[in-house]
Amino acid sequence: GGTLNKVGSFLMQAKHVGADTALARIVEMVRQAQNSKPAIGRLADRIASVFVPSVLIIAVLTCLAWYNFGPDPRVSYMLVTTMTVLIIACPCALGLATPIAIMVGVGKAAEHGILIRNGEALQRAGSLDTVVLDKTGTVTEGRPALTVVEPGSDFNEAGLLRLAAAIEQGSEHPLAEAVLQAARERDIVWPAVEDFAAVEGQGVHGCVEGSKVLFGNAKLMADNGIEPGRLVARAEALACDAQTPMFLAVDGRIAGLLAVSDPIKADSHEAIARLQAEGIRVVLLTGDNRATAEAVARTVGVDEVIAEVLPGEKADKVAMLQGEGCVVGMVGDGINDAPALAGADVGFAIGTGTDVAIESADVTLMRGSLHGVADAIAVSRATVRNIKQNLFGAFIYNVVGIPVAAGVLYLFGGPLLNPVIAGAAMALSSVTVVSNANRLRFFQPRVRGGGRP
Repeated sequence: GGTLNKVGSFLMQAKHVGADTALARIVEMVRQAQNSKPAIGRLADRIASVFVPSVLIIAVLTCLAWYNFGPDPRVSYMLVTTMTVLIIACPCALGLATPIAIMVGVGKAAEHGILIRNGEALQRAGSLDTVVLDKTGTVTEGRPALTVVEPGSDFNEAGLLRLAAAIEQGSEHPLAEAVLQAARERDIVWPAVEDFAAVEGQGVHGCVEGSKVLFGNAKLMADNGIEPGRLVARAEALACDAQTPMFLAVDGRIAGLLAVSDPIKADSHEAIARLQAEGIRVVLLTGDNRATAEAVARTVGVDEVIAEVLPGEKADKVAMLQGEGCVVGMVGDGINDAPALAGADVGFAIGTGTDVAIESADVTLMRGSLHGVADAIAVSRATVRNIKQNLFGAFIYNVVGIPVAAGVLYLFGGPLLNPVIAGAAMALSSVTVVSNANRLRFFQPRVRGGGRP
């Protein structure tokens, strides 16, 4: 299933099953996004598709030239040169250039806690020019804590927190866990909730001890005709301090304000600065209110914020950026991030996140740090650079070797290339490619302690 029950027991009624459930719809969205990704053509395959026929044509021409115009014994010269061309042009190095580099690159990434699902993701990561970051659990710790309980005139702190815990006991949101944990720490016993319902992107409501209770953001209050009054200014101040304010109303009247804060990861600012130093555009994408999102963005050095996004809209925002011509990487950890992770050019899942997010992503960051994104991009660029070096070396080797094998030097008084030497040279080219690929084992994505990568 798609639900994790951490504490206590519950009574569940299944209103939708199978393909009609929210989880099944998310899985279907993920499948569609994954299937829509264009396959990356293998550069080596494209080269080989031209190289192999070209070599065969050169071998035939060499054969005909030596047979018709060569010295006696013509057949011997013809056989030696033709075989030498075919031996020295054996495309072993060309075939090894890409897979050996990808194998080493994926292994190097794994050393740094980066699990890459396939070679295509490794190649694409280096071409990213935009990275979209989810806020909760990605930029922040994902362990929010209650920081403010400000009751109205008719409530005290304990009474307000008791009602908030009662209504939140039916919610799966991380902010709900912060409220419930605070109530437990104060030994508050909360009553049962009836007719509980969650309003996407706004909050929750239900009946507690016969009273209708609403708990959520300002939009939830406005949609129900409730005026928060003096608490609006207090909520704005808390939001500017990177806290998430939530209003609680009872029977149509505002009862108080609670605020939750999610600590920012210690290395988020440094990791984001690394991405920006590489010329990568960083965007913060969150369902939180704009003031809170902008406060977090200022703290970590992000200039562009897309806030108050409903869970189902995250993939649309990623698609919008792709429509602008951006090559987009998405970093997230939650179930609601899964379609966006699958729809991005490269999806990065935080390893401490949900299984659905990890399954949807191309890359999993096992250490949970945003440095993993910068490291993955650095490894990708180093790997692609290594592949190009391998292909260039294999190509130059054949450009030089094939004419020599065909007997060009003989025309100017030089020797014919011995087929045994041609075989050794062919093997040496493969050794060169493998050795160059293994240089990646010594590559370090970044110098720890604030140095440049």
